[in-house]
Amino acid sequence: MFVLGIDPGLTRCGFGAVRRSGSGRSFEAVAAGVLETDPGDPIPKRLAQLAHELDALFDDLRPEVVVIERVFFQTNVRTAMSVAQASGLALVAAASRDLPIVELTSNEVKLALTGYGAATKAQVQAMVSQRLGLPGPLSPPDAADALALAITYLGTSPLLQAIAASGRK
Repeated sequence: MFVLGIDPGLTRCGFGAVRRSGSGRSFEAVAAGVLETDPGDPIPKRLAQLAHELDALFDDLRPEVVVIERVFFQTNVRTAMSVAQASGLALVAAASRDLPIVELTSNEVKLALTGYGAATKAQVQAMVSQRLGLPGPLSPPDAADALALAITYLGTSPLLQAIAASGRK
C-alpha cells in the first residue's frame, strides 16, 4: 500500500509518501518534503500556488490513500485559518481523484507513533527516523509530521480493517 501524508500549512505544507514493504511490518519512505509559499504574497496567490503544487504532487506520486492532519482550533486564530485553508486544498486534491481520505489529529499520530499523545516534535522526528530506518531525525519537522501521518495509517489500518470486518458479520 502506498500512502501520502499531508501536514497542511499555507507557508509550509509538509508531505511524506510511505510504502509498506516486505511482510507489511516495515515501511519505506518514497518521498518527503515541504511545499512553501511566500508569506509576503497575497493569500489568494499563495492558495493558488499551493493548489497547483499539490495537484502536481498527487499526479507525480499517485498515492492509494491520503492521510491529512485534522485541523484543531489552536490559540492562534490566524494560524488555524491558514492551516484550514491548506487542509481544504489537500482534501480537494484527493477527493477530485477519488482517493480514500483519512484525517488524523496530531495527538492520535503522536500516541500511535510514540505511545504518548503529547510527544514533542523531536520525539516524533526520532520515531519517524527509527521506523523508516533513516540515519537521523528528518528535517524540517513538517516533512517528518507528514511521514508520521502515513506511518500511523499504515500501522493501524490492518487493525481498523479487522475491526470493521468483524462488525459486518
